[in-house]
Amino acid sequence: MDPARLPLRDVHLPPAPGWWPPAPGWWWLGAGLLVLLLALAGYRAWRWRRRRRWSRWFLRETGEGAPPQRLAQLSALLRRAARQAQPGAERLQGEDWLRFLDGAHGQAFSAGPGRLLLDGAFRPQADAAAVEQVAALAHARFLELMDARRGRT
Repeated sequence: MDPARLPLRDVHLPPAPGWWPPAPGWWWLGAGLLVLLLALAGYRAWRWRRRRRWSRWFLRETGEGAPPQRLAQLSALLRRAARQAQPGAERLQGEDWLRFLDGAHGQAFSAGPGRLLLDGAFRPQADAAAVEQVAALAHARFLELMDARRGRT
């Protein structure tokens, strides 16, 4: 038989594989990422609920009473949070206590309206607007201290 007359054709390659369905390794990677994202979302939701619970507790404890009484309640809650964040900080007095409350965010306590915490609870009368200002500062600092408790940030 004459080789030029044989009905042979060139080698044909099969078509390239499609992108779907992916290999098992991609499924495992996707499942791992999904679990990681769900864990992260759960952790953030847990922290958010915990922070809301602290906020409600703070507002419930300090929301009622005469201005001097409210200042005493604010101070007591701030000292509780300080004990959680840094043991021994609740024993600070005077200017040292106000500087601790300032933290790294300015001087709202040591040189601002927060100075009312030093002697406001011992005054017969205190300005209600000033107490509200101190309460807002104390609320924010309370949540920071509770978040940072025992060295966690």
